[in-house]
Amino acid sequence: MMIVDLIDGDDFRDRLVALGIRIPEGASPETCARMALLKHAEVGVPGLQELVQELGGQIDIMLPSVRAALERFLLPALR
Repeated sequence: MMIVDLIDGDDFRDRLVALGIRIPEGASPETCARMALLKHAEVGVPGLQELVQELGGQIDIMLPSVRAALERFLLPALR
């Protein structure tokens, strides 16, 4: 049997923070996505497009809230 870790809101936030985006602890996936998109629009975020592409290929192992935020805010803007 194979066990897969789901990508939850904390994982999503941690990956964005690793790119240098300042996001408060406990922020919702929607807030994380909005803040990432805003930062990208203001000054650019190296690696964000690659991360979004990577996560876009992992939709099936995301919690619904993370998937919704990714699909609503980041995928359309960074494809």
